[in-house]
Amino acid sequence: MACRPCHDPVTVSQQVAPMQNLQIIGATALLPDRLARTSVLVEGGHVAALDAASDAPSIDASGLILAPALVDIHGDAFERQLMPRPGVVFPLDAALFETDRQLAGNGIATAFHALTLSWEPGLRSLDMAASVIRGLARLAPRLAAENRVQLRWETFCPEALPLIAEAIAGPLTPSIAFNDHTSMAALHPDTPLQVRPFEQDPTFPVADLTSPGFAAKMADRAKRAGLSIPDYVALFQARWDRRADVPATIAQVAAMGREAGLAMLSHDDSQPQTRAHFRALGAKISEFPMNRATALAARDAGDWIVFGAPNAARGTSHLGSPGAGEMIRAGLCDILASDYVYPAMLAAMARLRAEGLALETLWPLIAANPARASGLTDRGTITQGARADLVLLDWPEGETPRPVMTLRAGRIVHLASSDLLPQR
Repeated sequence: MACRPCHDPVTVSQQVAPMQNLQIIGATALLPDRLARTSVLVEGGHVAALDAASDAPSIDASGLILAPALVDIHGDAFERQLMPRPGVVFPLDAALFETDRQLAGNGIATAFHALTLSWEPGLRSLDMAASVIRGLARLAPRLAAENRVQLRWETFCPEALPLIAEAIAGPLTPSIAFNDHTSMAALHPDTPLQVRPFEQDPTFPVADLTSPGFAAKMADRAKRAGLSIPDYVALFQARWDRRADVPATIAQVAAMGREAGLAMLSHDDSQPQTRAHFRALGAKISEFPMNRATALAARDAGDWIVFGAPNAARGTSHLGSPGAGEMIRAGLCDILASDYVYPAMLAAMARLRAEGLALETLWPLIAANPARASGLTDRGTITQGARADLVLLDWPEGETPRPVMTLRAGRIVHLASSDLLPQR
């Protein structure tokens, strides 16, 4: 598709623009079942009609693609704004504003920040998590995207329960992801991470936590936590000694999630048994299953399956997990998440489209499906009555798409060209 040159960058991100009625004309719209050139009328923050006559201000989007704005079910790139270098903590509000600007600029109107609630000090501590949760609530009226949180709870951290309860009672319903990076770190080096046993298996193979090899493995974690390696290893050992208490705490958090009707996910599943366990607790989303057998088990049970968009954009996983493109073709992937870099969702679309997959088949992976899995049934499609979360893309044939306008509930929250300002 031909593109139209865009000039005069305009920033409309930190303060959400006033809601207005408008019509977008001339674009090729990505509808649920096809691409079609049609006008889209936005009224009251929703898609009011397609191909309807209106005297509302219009945007000439000729040569552009209009698509549902992205819904990011899991993204932790915000951590780079909070801590741009190891041990360097940046002012919270500035970090959140920059994260929000990146979301809107990448066409993401709804984001679940994968906020780790861990027993570690530093970047992934409960103090940092509490600051982010409260900061996002306080700044919400000034943010472009809808910034939500995925409570990425480390299962060895029972002291997180009060903060989980606080977030559940907050203004934006969170999701809960069950993470066990503690057991993953303790795994014996002879067992591949991708096929490790269910973490609560009593025969789970454990490394020698007193060995030099384990200390070396903990070096990066120690730096992130702001501790010396010996101090971090001692802290880890003390936490590992409480392993027997973990199943009861998992059951307690799952009960909190079920009672609140939250979307719940299990992270890095490596066995069908793991997936079955968390499904029974109410976690119906398998986030980054680490092998095909586990993904197949999730599919057979009707679970949502999430893979990382960077995996799809690069054509490979940095951890050696299944390739997202391969899983999509096999019907074993419903959702692509930004994971650790926001532009990955659109980059994945470009690569997969270039490989011959239809755009109307691909786009639900980053819009309708993550919305539905998260319980947000009001967005993710260009249909009458849907929330007007939309993105205009400059997308020349064979190239990477560039968002030139993002709308959240009908408000322009990112604008890359004054040519696209609504006109009477």
